[in-house]
Amino acid sequence: MAILNSIRKRGIFLILIIALALFAFILSDVLTKGSRGPKGQDTIATINGTDISRQSFMEEVEATQRNMGQNSNTSQAMNSVWDRELRKVIMDEQIEKAGITVEKAQIDNALKTSLANNQTFLNEAGQVDEGKIQEYIASIKASSPEMYKQWLKFEESTADGVLQNTYYNMIKGGLRTTVAEGEQEYHFQNDNLNFQYIQIPYSKIADEDVKVTDDEIKKYVSAHPSDFQVEAQADIQYVLFSEAPSEADLEAAKSATAALLNDKLEFNQDTKANDTIAGFRNTNDYEEYVNSNSDVPYFDRWMFKKDLPPTVADTLINLNKGDIYGPYKVDNALYISKVLDTKKMPDSAESKHILIRFVGTMRAPETVTRTKEEAQKLADSILGVVKKDKSKFAELAKKFSDDGSADNGGDLGNSTPGRMVPPFDKFIFNNPTGTIGLVETDFGFHIVEVGKQSGAKQSINLATVVKNIEPSEKTVNEVFSNASKFEVAVKDGDFAELAKAQSLEVKPVNKLGKMDANIPGIGSNRTIVNWAFKEDTKVGDTKRFSVPNGYVIGQLTRKNDKGLMSATDASATVTPILRNEKKAKKIRESISGNSLQEIAASQNVVVQSATGVSMASPTIGESSEPKAVGMAFGTKPGEETQLIDGKTGVYKIKVLAFNPAPKLESYVNFANQLSSKEAPAAPSAVFNALKKKADIEDNRANFY
Repeated sequence: MAILNSIRKRGIFLILIIALALFAFILSDVLTKGSRGPKGQDTIATINGTDISRQSFMEEVEATQRNMGQNSNTSQAMNSVWDRELRKVIMDEQIEKAGITVEKAQIDNALKTSLANNQTFLNEAGQVDEGKIQEYIASIKASSPEMYKQWLKFEESTADGVLQNTYYNMIKGGLRTTVAEGEQEYHFQNDNLNFQYIQIPYSKIADEDVKVTDDEIKKYVSAHPSDFQVEAQADIQYVLFSEAPSEADLEAAKSATAALLNDKLEFNQDTKANDTIAGFRNTNDYEEYVNSNSDVPYFDRWMFKKDLPPTVADTLINLNKGDIYGPYKVDNALYISKVLDTKKMPDSAESKHILIRFVGTMRAPETVTRTKEEAQKLADSILGVVKKDKSKFAELAKKFSDDGSADNGGDLGNSTPGRMVPPFDKFIFNNPTGTIGLVETDFGFHIVEVGKQSGAKQSINLATVVKNIEPSEKTVNEVFSNASKFEVAVKDGDFAELAKAQSLEVKPVNKLGKMDANIPGIGSNRTIVNWAFKEDTKVGDTKRFSVPNGYVIGQLTRKNDKGLMSATDASATVTPILRNEKKAKKIRESISGNSLQEIAASQNVVVQSATGVSMASPTIGESSEPKAVGMAFGTKPGEETQLIDGKTGVYKIKVLAFNPAPKLESYVNFANQLSSKEAPAAPSAVFNALKKKADIEDNRANFY
């Protein structure tokens, strides 16, 4: 009671203490969030002072990944959006400085060019119809806000493209080569020299006799910083504990798969008696049985030897109707197959069609309004015309077909069994060349003409049950246990030695970038990359990661911040340069005499000759030696150059003759050649220069 009275007396004081504590907690959270980046958690990057919103960036990544399809991943989409946003911010800044604007007519023309192959927006003449564009916009604006939002993005992107092309065209317009430059290029290509020379090759001195130190490499890198700038990089090594099925798991899977062949008894709760459930050998409905018992659904398709698993193709293609083969192993699955039928048929066929869509068919655009009855009536009418006169097929396809093949007169080219939807597929492979008929599919009504077919080959129709071989719970637990024990052991032990003791393969991954995702042997895994670049991850640290097929124990082996390349990384480039410099010095010190003949005698080399050597092709012997050839062009006939440190050795040259190319009346063609060579590369070169100069603060690694 005394305590309660004490609390009551100090109530106001306690409330103030609690309020201050809450305020401190909130302030701490704000400061913590702010410390994660210069603009907190809401900025994915800042480019030349322009912030890119995290929210909008992530929405763009999600939309891009959807558009890229099922096989894309977040990293691919993120990099695509980043490249697009980076280009937009940098170029918008330049376009604004240049005062470039875009007119609505320019955007409209660009839109029409982009939509020229989209049937939704074409009129009967095959031209983009402004009315259809407006009709489409009104339709999606009313029915699909998301599609309308995508359309606005498309318009914005088109406008950006027009602006950027205008900017680049202005740059190209300023890259005109003068006639004087054309004349210079002409002589660069056609003036040539005849000369004598000696070459004392660097190979005369063994590499091991010339030492290059790390300090010398560092000094060279520091003297040439622009050539050795690198982004932040990290090296890791890892071992993989794969949850692969054991031999015991394989044997158990074989037994379970083989049991599917046989009938089984199953207790029926309604009749209180055992029912006999037909196995794969005796079932009457193979499609239903496969779909109920297989990890791969039933697919009704005729297959040729080339379509079958190579290890069993010879066996399967020679089976008879009703034969059963298996279980047999293909990759990490067990198969049992029953032959439903065999026959000889072509393995390829050409075809053409006229597609008549109707409301509700697959991928039908909003502009398709005809009913199924109207579509069939139109298709029957066209069928009657082309059956009477096949020569009209292409003309009618261009006029009526509701797909991209209309531009080719309905020609679909060559296809193989299973490539087209089943009804279409059956028609072109079960009918002889020249047959014309009507086929209905999920896409609409097709007026189809069967084209040239290949010769008949043996084919087979199989019902196949596929069972993936899965690791047992015992195997999974053992893998987890082994990975955990290794994780603990490497905290204080030698990673490589411990892996070797357990016969584990250590896989090194070098020069990971901060935004890399793919790790060889593992696949896309941003979690591991982010760990390697965390501030508190030090060289030598290890960590366990869950991956789709097991566990990875990784170790960070090197981490470099953004800046100059290390001596180790630069060694492959710099060592040969410095080694040749030292060899050149030794060779010079060993030379006696002044003339070609005297030096050749002292170095045990021969005087050689070269003719027709130009600046455009500065080859001496079999080596490109631009420095030596350049110095030769600066030497008068009859005179000798000084000693020249070339790319492959030390040279001395005596010029015998300078052969100038004959003068031309005009050098315009050479000027035009230079212009046409430089202009196409200008946009890329300009953007790369602007990108290199840009102030970019990239925070993507904080979010991906």
